[in-house]
Amino acid sequence: MAMQEVSPGAQDGTKRSERWASTMDGTATAGTPEGVRTAHSDSIAAAASDCVLDREEREGDDETQLSTDATRIAGAGNRLFEEPPDHLRTCFERDRDRILHSTSFRRLAGKTQVFVFPEDHQRSRLTHALEVAQVATSIARALRLNVALAEAIALGHDCGHGPGGHASEDALSPYLEGGYDHAVWGADVALAPLNLCIETLDGIRNHSWSRPAPSTPEGEVVSWADRIAYVCHDFEDAEHAGLVKVGDLPLLVRERCGTTRREQLAAFINGLLSATTRTGRVSMEEPVAEALAAFRAFNYEDIYLRPASVEQARRVIEMLRALVDHITVNPQHLPDDADMSGVDATRVSAVGYVGGMTDRFACRSAIRLLGWPADRLPAGLDLRP
Repeated sequence: MAMQEVSPGAQDGTKRSERWASTMDGTATAGTPEGVRTAHSDSIAAAASDCVLDREEREGDDETQLSTDATRIAGAGNRLFEEPPDHLRTCFERDRDRILHSTSFRRLAGKTQVFVFPEDHQRSRLTHALEVAQVATSIARALRLNVALAEAIALGHDCGHGPGGHASEDALSPYLEGGYDHAVWGADVALAPLNLCIETLDGIRNHSWSRPAPSTPEGEVVSWADRIAYVCHDFEDAEHAGLVKVGDLPLLVRERCGTTRREQLAAFINGLLSATTRTGRVSMEEPVAEALAAFRAFNYEDIYLRPASVEQARRVIEMLRALVDHITVNPQHLPDDADMSGVDATRVSAVGYVGGMTDRFACRSAIRLLGWPADRLPAGLDLRP
């Protein structure tokens, strides 16, 4: 039997795979001490052997670097369940890392920011959280606040959001005493298994302006950063989608904050830093705050409440309520660890299960469990007027 000829491309691929596999355990580079490996065969990077700072040393440094109003760090932090401290990371750095590795954070990649089923360059709930973290840490660092706490709050602030954006809160509220608030649900339910510090949970629970003020300055910074980030990037996404134009923005916004996201972010951040350093309170200069309010009002009228968005919200609400109703009656569809000790507990578990779904999983569940046709589901920009 004739030997099958291997194409040059396949041979190249095999050689690349072999080269890649040969680096799995690093390289015993000449000149390095015996018993260690470097990442590259030509590595020359050096680091002083006495440069590693443990957590206690870093906590001492923070006392001299943070402002008097910044939230302090000590040991394992103030948590519901006590645990030993980490030898390298501060308590809020551990919170940040736990959030980054959590399922509820990863699912934000599949949840609506403005557009259901976002296209390649449109924001999702995940990219929104990353932008909020960037704004919040920039502000916190400039004000000498606790950057790790601000970052943890920012990354976790929307982990309680359901699929389909804020319409999920309207959909799920009737099933819970006190309603479904993504901020409260995120802190008290979605992120509860992580045993986060009470300061982190407080900032997440109270980041919305409709909630009580956070107890830390870092939490207040995230409240501002959230609004600053979404006002700017939601408009940019809508502009790129052809729904609005820069010239549509109120003159007040264009004159005080500019017409690009970069200019707008700079104006809002500088307005906050100026007022805070001048007054000692986390606040924004009034002319800039007026522009922020006008910007947000414009987004609500021309983006969030446009007819296609209202239709999307209606479809989301209908779908999520139908899923909760069906799963409550058919609890076998719940995860194995769900609380089904009574009708009320089963209903709350159904709310938690549906609220944790991504947009796509919720739609697939409606098709699989409810038998819905695709044209009854929320859609992407196909509903654009």
